[in-house]
Amino acid sequence: MFENQPGNEVEALLESDSEFRKLFRRHQELDKQVLDAELGVLPLDDVTLVKMKKEKLQAKDRLTRILESSRASA
Repeated sequence: MFENQPGNEVEALLESDSEFRKLFRRHQELDKQVLDAELGVLPLDDVTLVKMKKEKLQAKDRLTRILESSRASA
C-alpha cells in the first residue's frame, strides 16, 4: 500500500497521526490474514473472508483520505 507515495509523507503521518498509525497497522494485519486465507494457510469461511476484505478496503480508503487531507493542509 502507498508504494507510489513518497515515503516521507507516510512516515510523517505514522509518527504524528494516531488514527493513521492505527489504521495502517490494522490494514497490514488484514492484508496478511487475507493473503494467508487465500493461500489456505488460515482457514476461514467465505463470509468472514469477505468481511475482512471489506474492512481492509475501508481502512485503505480512510488512510488515503487522511493522506490527501494532509497534503492539502501542507
